Amino acid sequence: MASIYSVSQVNSYIKNMFVQDFALSRITVRGEVSNCKYHSSGHIYFTLKDKGGTLSAVMFAGQRRTGLCFQMQEGQQVVVSGTVDVYERDGRYQLYAKRIEPDGLGQLFERFLQLRTELEEMGMFAPEYKQLIPKYAMQVGVVTAPTGAAIRDIMNIASRRNPYVQLILYPALVQGSGAAASIAAGIRTLDTMGLDVLIVGRGGGSIEELWAFNEETVARAIFECRTPVISAVGHETDVTIADYVADLRAPTPSAAAELAVFDYRQFEEQRRLYEQNLVRSMGRRMERLRYRMEQSRMRLRFHDPKRQIREKRQQLLNVEERLSQVTMQRLQEAKHRLALASGRLHGLSPLAKISGGFGFVTDDSGKRLESIRQVQAGDRIAVRILDGKLTAQVLQKEELSGQTK
Repeated sequence: MASIYSVSQVNSYIKNMFVQDFALSRITVRGEVSNCKYHSSGHIYFTLKDKGGTLSAVMFAGQRRTGLCFQMQEGQQVVVSGTVDVYERDGRYQLYAKRIEPDGLGQLFERFLQLRTELEEMGMFAPEYKQLIPKYAMQVGVVTAPTGAAIRDIMNIASRRNPYVQLILYPALVQGSGAAASIAAGIRTLDTMGLDVLIVGRGGGSIEELWAFNEETVARAIFECRTPVISAVGHETDVTIADYVADLRAPTPSAAAELAVFDYRQFEEQRRLYEQNLVRSMGRRMERLRYRMEQSRMRLRFHDPKRQIREKRQQLLNVEERLSQVTMQRLQEAKHRLALASGRLHGLSPLAKISGGFGFVTDDSGKRLESIRQVQAGDRIAVRILDGKLTAQVLQKEELSGQTK
């Protein structure tokens, strides 16, 4: 019984056959473009046809930068280089394009690729040589034809975005004999004027019409220019040597004007927002400073020497008053105690007793006599009475019974 294969196995087998075929891995096909669709992802899907048949083709977005330098259109005769392979999921083969050029322009495209390679090897496309485009350019130089859609678009957009920006036009030839030299001369002339930025470009056209921007003369003039350069050649799909060398590539002249000229109304709106934010910020800061100043003023007032002196003086007066009160109270208490002591002393005073008819008897030396044992018969004694002093002599002493101690 014959072997049975799955669909995936068959498609995989056919794909391997295509891969192993050397002719299909590097093939160039001539045909007419049909069903051309530019996908939002950047891929291009189209069909090549001639009188005998059709061939599905696709160019992925990653190949467009180096492999396509014009806008493909329906019915256009092209030469496509790439690989024929099988898409296993659908089981169909198609041409995977790596390079597409208009039929009959092969030599011109080869010159483009050769010059691009040479200049790239020289470092003219290196990002470290790219200059920044100024954000607020006020003088913009334009190298383009004095008549045509490009200069009109640039003028209209510049006027709409910022009427205060000055445009300086160098009228150059942009196609035909002498165009490359004219463009290079325009770049060098405007570079000496100290402008903010240059726009170099023209409107769309065929590869022959755009060829002046693929010349080495123009590339070197852009590379040597001290003023930042924006290239704006043709449409978005048109890629020239000038685009690689310029500091910034714009897909169209209109887009170049958008990139070079800042929007004055947006700038004013942003400025007003900044002003409002600044005013609010300053208001909040002033409020904080006022609060801090008030706090400092209160602290300074609290620590004011005059205030402290007044407070200390008041405290001193209070202490003095309390001291006076305490002194008076203690003085009154002392007077009271003195009166009591005086009363008791008066009660014990001999004079008080003398005034009542008693006398105070002392010996000859003035010592008080309390007992007859202190004197002998014949001793002199003194008797003090209320109104004087008597001197006497003991003639006899007699001890009373029951009074001895």
